[in-house]
Amino acid sequence: MNATPSAAAAKGAKAKVTVTRIDPTDWFVGLKNPKLQLMVYGPNIRNVESVTTDYPGVAIEQVVRLDSPNYLLLYLDVRQAQPGTMTLSFKSGRKTVSRPYVLKSRKMKGEAHRGFDISDVLYLLMPDRFASGRQDNDQMAGMQPYTNDRTQPSLRHGGDMEGIRQHLDYFNELGVTALWFTPVLENNSPDNNVYSTYHGYATTDYYRVDPRLGTNAEYVRLIDEAHAKGLKVVMDMIFNHCGFEHPWVADMPSKDWFNLPGWLAESKGTSNTEGTSYLGTSYKLTSVLDPYASQVDLRETTEGWFVPTMPDLNQRNPHLMRYLIQNSIWWIETASIDGIRMDTYPYAFREPMAQWMKELDEEYPNFNTVGETWVTEPPYTAAWQKDSKLTDQNSYLKTVMDFSFFDKLARAKNEETDGWFDGLNRLYNSFCYDFLYPNPASVLAFIENHDTDRFLGNGHDSLKVKQALALLLTVKRIPQLYYGTEIMMNGTKEKTDGDVRRDFPGGFPGDTHNAFTREGRTPQEQQMFGWLSRLLHWRKGNAVIAKGSMTQFCPYNGIYVFARRWQQSTVLTILNGTSKPATLEVARYAEVIGTAARVRDVLTGRYYDLSINVEMRPRQSLVLEIRP
Repeated sequence: MNATPSAAAAKGAKAKVTVTRIDPTDWFVGLKNPKLQLMVYGPNIRNVESVTTDYPGVAIEQVVRLDSPNYLLLYLDVRQAQPGTMTLSFKSGRKTVSRPYVLKSRKMKGEAHRGFDISDVLYLLMPDRFASGRQDNDQMAGMQPYTNDRTQPSLRHGGDMEGIRQHLDYFNELGVTALWFTPVLENNSPDNNVYSTYHGYATTDYYRVDPRLGTNAEYVRLIDEAHAKGLKVVMDMIFNHCGFEHPWVADMPSKDWFNLPGWLAESKGTSNTEGTSYLGTSYKLTSVLDPYASQVDLRETTEGWFVPTMPDLNQRNPHLMRYLIQNSIWWIETASIDGIRMDTYPYAFREPMAQWMKELDEEYPNFNTVGETWVTEPPYTAAWQKDSKLTDQNSYLKTVMDFSFFDKLARAKNEETDGWFDGLNRLYNSFCYDFLYPNPASVLAFIENHDTDRFLGNGHDSLKVKQALALLLTVKRIPQLYYGTEIMMNGTKEKTDGDVRRDFPGGFPGDTHNAFTREGRTPQEQQMFGWLSRLLHWRKGNAVIAKGSMTQFCPYNGIYVFARRWQQSTVLTILNGTSKPATLEVARYAEVIGTAARVRDVLTGRYYDLSINVEMRPRQSLVLEIRP
C-alpha cells in the first residue's frame, strides 16, 4: 500500500514539495483493467521520499520519477477498492503533504455503452460557430489574450455548450441521431487573425472543457439531455499533438515526451543543441503503410509536427500513452459519450494507437471510434479498419473515414456521367473496393466537413446537393452531415477556413435571420430543410438501410442505380448523373425490382410505375421503396 524510493533517489528530498494538481481528477472502480496512473504536478514533487495510502484495496505499485522535478507518476492497483475518498500522503523530510482522491462508482458497465453505427446519422458542428446560449463566458479572466469578433472569420465568435443545449429539439426536428462536436477541451492559446484555436484542435488541458464553451458540468448536462431526446454524442479527441500552451510544453515531463524535443526547446530559447531546426510533417500518410517506405519519409510523416504551434506528442513514451488512454476512458465514464472521433489518426505511431483501441474494445465492446484517415484510395483506408488482412498490424479501429467517397463525389458533381470513368462512375468504382473492408457498414462517409470546401462551393445548386445526400443517406455507409448543409450553407477554403465555418444563422444575439425555425428560414432554406428532414426521418429506424445488403449496377445511360435489400423489402436509389433528361430502362434492373410495379419515391411522395421505363429529369434523384 506504499512505495518508497531508493536512498539515492531520496537524497534530494529535502526541498519543499507542493502538490498542485493530479490527473486524472478522479477515477472509477470496477474497470476490467484495475491499473491506475496518477500524474502528480507540483514544484519538486519528484523528490518526495515516499507516497503512501491506507485506503483499503488500493496498492501503490510503482513510483516513476521523470526528468522534470515537477512531475511524479504513481501506478496504483485499485481492483479491490470500493468507491470513496482515499488520502495520498507525500512525505518529504519531516513534512507530509496529504491530498484526497476520489474513487467513483461507474454509471453503467462497459458493455452497456452503445456506440454509433450505420443506423445513425452524425451531425458535425463547431461549437464556437453554432449557437451562443450565454454571454458571460465570452470574455473569461485568466485565459491567454483573445478576442471575440464575429466579423473576423479567424477569431472566436462566442458559441458554447448552452447554445447547443437550447437547440436540441432542432436536431430532432431535422432527424439526425448523433452529434459530433469539434473538440471541446481547453485551448488556452493566444488568438489573433493569423493563429486561432476556436476550432479546438490545440488542447491545453485534457480534463477541462474550455471555459469559453462552458464547464465540465455543462458538458455532462448537455449529453444527458441529448440522451433523453434520443441523441448520441461523439467526442473529438487528438492524441497526435497538443497546444503550445499546455503545461507539458513549458516544463517537459521527460526528454522524449514530444517528438523533436530539441526544436521545442529551441523555440523557447532554452536549447543548447546546435543545428536544431523545425520539422513539419510531410502530410504524406501513404508512407505509414507503404511496404517500400524509406525511413526519412516515415519519420517526416509521424514525427514531424502538424503545424509549428502544435507540439507533436510521442505516443511511444509508455507513460504518455497511458495518460492518453486513461483520458479517453475518463470521458466515457464521466460524460457517457457515445463515440470518439480521433483526429489525424495515422500521424501518430501505429502500435501505441492500436494498443489504445484494443483496450477500449475490451472495456467497451459495443462502443465505437472513428479515425480520420485522409487518403483518397480505398485500399489505404481499408487497411486501417479493425481485423484488416491488408496489413500485419491490427489497428482495432472499428470505423474509418471514407475520403475516397468524398473525393470521388467532389469530382463527379461537376461532370457528366459517361459509360466509363467520369461522373457517378467514380462512386461506382470506389464501392467496387468494398471487398477490402472487413466491415463496409462501419465506414463513415461525408460530402463535406470543417476541413473541406462546402459541397456547394460558392454556389446554390440544390439538385447537386440533393443527389449527393440521397446517395450518402442510402448507401452502405455511416453518414455524416456538416452543420448548415440542411439550409444550403456554402463557402470555400480558398477564401479562408472561416468561410466554411460560418455562424449558423439565428444562433447568436443580434441575428436577424433565424434558420432554427420554419418561420425564420428563407423559402429556399425551408425547401431544402424539409426535403432533407423527410429523408432523415424515413431513414431513422429503417432496417433496410441499417441491415440490408447492397447491389450496385454499372452506370448506364448516365444513370447510377444501387439497391439495399433486407428480408422482403428493397430500397432502390436511382441517380441521373447528367445535365440532360435520361431514361431508366427498368428491364435492366429486374433482379432487384422483381414484380414490383407501383412504388413510392421517398423524396417526394410521388408514385412510379416500374413496369415501364422511367423518364428522369437532369440530375434527378429517386429513392424508391419496394415493399412486399
